[in-house]
Amino acid sequence: MSLSGKVALITGSAKGIGKATALALAREGVKVGVNYSKSNHETKEVERTIKSTGGIAFTVKADVSKKAQVVRMIEIVRTKLGEIDILVNNAGIANSGKIENIPEAEWDRVFAINLKGTFLCCQAVLPSMKQRKSGTIVNISSVSAKIGGINSAASYAASKAGVSCFTIQLAKEALPYHIRVNAVAPGAIDTALLDIYGPGARENLAKATPLGLGRPEDIAEAVVFLVSDKARFITGEILDVNGGIVMD
Repeated sequence: MSLSGKVALITGSAKGIGKATALALAREGVKVGVNYSKSNHETKEVERTIKSTGGIAFTVKADVSKKAQVVRMIEIVRTKLGEIDILVNNAGIANSGKIENIPEAEWDRVFAINLKGTFLCCQAVLPSMKQRKSGTIVNISSVSAKIGGINSAASYAASKAGVSCFTIQLAKEALPYHIRVNAVAPGAIDTALLDIYGPGARENLAKATPLGLGRPEDIAEAVVFLVSDKARFITGEILDVNGGIVMD
C-alpha cells in the first residue's frame, strides 16, 4: 500500500480501536507513535508487540485536550520518528445517561477529549503537512453522529457529530495542500468502551446490529485503507463501518 517508512501518530492507542490501528499500520511498515493519557503499561505492551515483529514504535504521553501537551507530543514524535505523515485521532471517551442528568463538567470533558482534542492535534500537524504538501488525517467519529446515542449520552453523540462536521471542513481547507482528511464512523465495536453501558449492553447491541458486534480490527483496516494510496481520490468522506445498523 506504499506506506512503508511513513510516520503515524495514533492518539488513544493503548487499547481497543487505537491499539488495533497501531498494530495494523505497523504491519504495513509504518513507524508508529503510540499515544496514551493514563494506560502506560498497556501502551508499552503495544510498543513491545510492534518491535517484536521488527517494527518501529515509540510511546508518548499526552492529554489531547491540553494544547501544550499536544504540541509537546507532536515535537517528541517528530524527534524520535520523523515528520508525521499520518494522524489518526482516535482518543475518545463516552458516557451514558439522560440529558437532564448529565453534569456540566462531564459534558465539557467529553467535548474536550472527543472534539477539542481532534481539533488540537490536527492544528498541530497541519503546518508541516502544508509545507510538505503531503499528509493524511483520519478522525474516528461514530454512528451516533448520525442517529444519536443508542446507549451513549447526548454529549458523546453531539461531540462525534462535531468530529464529522470538523472532518469535512478541514478536508476543504486542506485540499489545496494535497492533504486528505477523512473519518471512520464505527457502529457497535466490542471494546472496553461498551462496559460503561452496563450489563447486557453487548448482547443488546449485537442483536441490534445485523452483522453483530464489530471488532477493533474492522475499524483499523478501514483506517489503513483511507491513509493508503488506494484511497488517493477520497477526501472529506465519513466512512460508515457499522455492520449494517445504518445505511445511507
